[in-house]
Amino acid sequence: MNTLRLLWSAGWMVRIALLVILGVVVIAVAGPAMAPFDPLVQDTANALQNSSLAHPFGTDYLGRDVLSRVLAGAPASLLSALGAAVIGLVVGAVPGALSAFAPKIGEWLSLRLVDALLSLPFILFAIVFAALLGNGLFQATLAIGILIAPGFFRIARAATLRVRDSQYVEAALFLGGSAWWVLRRHVWRQVAPNLVVASVSALGGALLAVASLTFLGIGVQPPAPTWGGMLASDLGYLSQRPLGPLGPALAIIITVAALNLLADAARDVLGGDAVLVRANRKESAHV
Repeated sequence: MNTLRLLWSAGWMVRIALLVILGVVVIAVAGPAMAPFDPLVQDTANALQNSSLAHPFGTDYLGRDVLSRVLAGAPASLLSALGAAVIGLVVGAVPGALSAFAPKIGEWLSLRLVDALLSLPFILFAIVFAALLGNGLFQATLAIGILIAPGFFRIARAATLRVRDSQYVEAALFLGGSAWWVLRRHVWRQVAPNLVVASVSALGGALLAVASLTFLGIGVQPPAPTWGGMLASDLGYLSQRPLGPLGPALAIIITVAALNLLADAARDVLGGDAVLVRANRKESAHV
């Protein structure tokens, strides 16, 4: 609660970002129930309609209400982004922190593995994942989580290295404490602010990655709505309805912008390392 109070007092832009994130959370939980129309019902007589009071974002090529599809597609897009960020955090941060205490050979192997993951082409990796494990949302989320894990690995490792040579850490190791015990007892509280900020920042990158995959038809198949999938279907009808992609595009842009603004504010409040967090944001955007 103290962190939220500090964030709320950080300025009006941060307050707007917090309110946007709160609205996004509500939509992620209750989006389908808030939809004014059934997002799957087709009305071809009213296809490709422009914005109106009945349809604020218009209708798509099958006459489905775009606003309803944006709301109904929010849980798949947002929760998969959250799942990918959690996977990246767990898979990346824990090994990254432990690598600071590993023997030289273990440290070298872990760094080479991270370098190999960073060099993987994202789209190709996701397609291979879908081919091997099936084209589903879980597989897409897992692929994104694996590819953003190196960012968490590097942040956790760099923050741990700064604490590792402290006298109290050396004393704990000298007295027989294991690396895992030292991490839990002394290191995590120092590393946590960087990981919290990186997690918020990674959410925006994960959302963009989810939208990219669903845009290509990986993860969720039509007619189930997703923000990326809606962008893909609307692009074929730009000549009839130029503002067709506006609804899902605004949802993605506003959510990512709010998350990035919140990450910057959290960095200032929690004292996260700006260089490390910005590097992680670039890697997430690249994914």
